[in-house]
Amino acid sequence: MDCATRVFLRDDAGEKFFGEGPCRLLKGIQRTGSLRAAALEMEMAYTKATRILKRAEETLGFPLTERTIGGKGGGGSRLTPEAAAFVEKYERFRDGCYAANKELFRQVFLNG
Repeated sequence: MDCATRVFLRDDAGEKFFGEGPCRLLKGIQRTGSLRAAALEMEMAYTKATRILKRAEETLGFPLTERTIGGKGGGGSRLTPEAAAFVEKYERFRDGCYAANKELFRQVFLNG
């Protein structure tokens, strides 16, 4: 027997704005240097990816990516310093929630 934990953040109105999907999207942008490539890796429409980022940016109050327009060297995206720090904090928070929930599950269901 085991448990599963889903960690996401809500705005003041109770609406989800950040979780594993947006986190994976930002990590993909960081890795590939492209929002389009990150969305493709996740089998997500580019328009959906841009909506997800816009929603998170509106709630957080800072830009998550810096975009460069194509040209001779090609365009791309990269995380802002604030976004990189936010992703790191989210992952620490998420991992802490997983660990705490797993321990609580063990205490309540396996040792009770």
